Amino acid sequence: MDWFEAYESDIRAYSRAYPAVFVSGDNARQVDEEGKVYIDFYSGAGVLNFGHNNSKMTDAMVDYLQSGGVIHTLDMMTPPKREFIQAFVETILKPRNMNYKLQFMGPTGTNAVEAALKLARKVTGREQVVAFTQGFHGMTLGALACTANRYFRNAAGVSLENVYRWPFETHDGGGVESIETLAAIYKNSSSGTELPAAFIVEVVQAEGGVNVASSEWLQALQKLAKELGALLIIDDIQAGCGRTGHYFSFEEMGVEPDIITLAKGIGGMGTPMAMNLVKPEHDKHWQPGEHTGTFRGQNLSFVAGREALRYFEDDDLLDEVHRKGEVMRNALEAIAERYPNENMQVRGKGMMQALDIGDGTLAKAVAKDCFEHGMLFGPCGIGGEVMKLIPPLTIPDEDLYEGLEIFAQSIERQLN
Repeated sequence: MDWFEAYESDIRAYSRAYPAVFVSGDNARQVDEEGKVYIDFYSGAGVLNFGHNNSKMTDAMVDYLQSGGVIHTLDMMTPPKREFIQAFVETILKPRNMNYKLQFMGPTGTNAVEAALKLARKVTGREQVVAFTQGFHGMTLGALACTANRYFRNAAGVSLENVYRWPFETHDGGGVESIETLAAIYKNSSSGTELPAAFIVEVVQAEGGVNVASSEWLQALQKLAKELGALLIIDDIQAGCGRTGHYFSFEEMGVEPDIITLAKGIGGMGTPMAMNLVKPEHDKHWQPGEHTGTFRGQNLSFVAGREALRYFEDDDLLDEVHRKGEVMRNALEAIAERYPNENMQVRGKGMMQALDIGDGTLAKAVAKDCFEHGMLFGPCGIGGEVMKLIPPLTIPDEDLYEGLEIFAQSIERQLN
């Protein structure tokens, strides 16, 4: 009997695209129960920045389990939480001259977004939030209201309100000029538009098609937010934790968000965790327990997450991300040049690179072909027409090159 088909909900999605039963993993490789090996260029949708079963993290977690350390403590104090906070402040925040409070909430990105929206509304006393075309921020109702994808929104069953949609920089109607237009609307007291509590944006729209914002556009958006007394929320859930070649996707872009949402890679090796970085002047608006949750950074996540932070104690990993990102981009540009009549576009930052082929059916066929030949990746963007590659940041060169070769060969098979 196929127990998954017989009893698991019809809502399952990834298991339909990748119909294998995976039993083990090591860095950038997974093995199914038939013994077939797959090179993973999906990394749990960005969770596994440091690979499957990272030995440093598994060793630390096993040691902690064997020591009898507590696993679940709501939001009470534990040594692993203290060690994580200390490491994050000393390794990430202080070297960047960043001053934020760390808020832990339910262990998902959508919960991080919900908490950020709630706090922005408390701080400003306003309801409306500005989100951008093709943005993805989560599946719970507040975050889903900010998410643009019609397929996901239609499943809500209720109206999704209090969000004003505006074109992202790289989309039709976008650009710095569009921020000026938006400013004109808000500054006109007879425009009929309420002032916003916050602007929420991804520097790299991961699920939306790997669309990358510029420094100029982000600075204009931040300037507008400050002029209106609104908060700037940067959703760094998929593009953060080293993915773009910096710890944060917005580094060196001249912006200082009021709230930064983090999840996915922050937990280290797939251990669930979400955390918001909140400016202290905004954090003081919280009353104890106003945003709660049973699993606010359970201790195995703190243990693994603390080990992940060791990768950022020097520049070695981020230097490798820049180098490997160039390898990926060059490989995708070579594919685009090989098929000039297909009008393919290469986009990305660091080790989040993508090939937009403008055809969701073709992208799905390439993904299926790659799976059959031992490589995993996930289409994204409008109609799934963008093929996004996000392997572990720690992927060995031989796996990186082999995965890219499988990808190129799959495209060739589908186009010829």
